[in-house]
Amino acid sequence: MKLSESVKSISYLKANAANLIDEINKNQKTYVITQNGEAKVVVQDIKVYEKMQETMAMLKLLAMTSEKNKEAKGIKNTFSVLRNELKSLQ
Repeated sequence: MKLSESVKSISYLKANAANLIDEINKNQKTYVITQNGEAKVVVQDIKVYEKMQETMAMLKLLAMTSEKNKEAKGIKNTFSVLRNELKSLQ
């Protein structure tokens, strides 16, 4: 996701809410909404949000596990796979 292509003002959101929501759902995009030139909120497809929440929960579990067993090679491999997966979401 290129930030420069996904920043919209709140006035744009107000004027084009239905079209923007359709585009977000169709393309699973994420937009940063600005107010007075400052980033204020993020609007994203619910499926993308849910996937991100699931990923965060998994990362928390893995982090707790790796803290208990620093030598676990499987955990290090799993983190590597998850990092690559997260990069593909961006």
